[in-house]
Amino acid sequence: MQKSITFAFIGLVLSLASPAAGHAQSANPPTPTTHILAIGTLNPGVDPTAARAILPTEVKETVKLYLDGKIEQWYSLQGRPGVAFILNVTDPVAAHEMLEKLPLGQAHLMSFELIPLGPLNPLRQLQGMAPGSP
Repeated sequence: MQKSITFAFIGLVLSLASPAAGHAQSANPPTPTTHILAIGTLNPGVDPTAARAILPTEVKETVKLYLDGKIEQWYSLQGRPGVAFILNVTDPVAAHEMLEKLPLGQAHLMSFELIPLGPLNPLRQLQGMAPGSP
């Protein structure tokens, strides 16, 4: 039962997100950025030994960001070296500046891909969810 509900939800989201949904829809309002997904990987050609030497300081500084509420969640990438952070930051420029201040960023050994995240905007198309609906 749970699996069928999950598949139904995924199907709904995909059909609502499709640009060729079959009929004209009013334009959705812009989705606000509520978090930023930051995917960090070592830069090409970086010697992993050099990165490991900085790692203890990197971990301490990353923990400070977590304890200050700037990092909400943190993960390891599967199948390759790197990290993924869910940041409690809404401005990509501020996120970039914050991450570049970490030791691996200062040493130019790690770079981050920043992806703004927000509420699932196609859900606004559900009955009763449009602005001005009762």
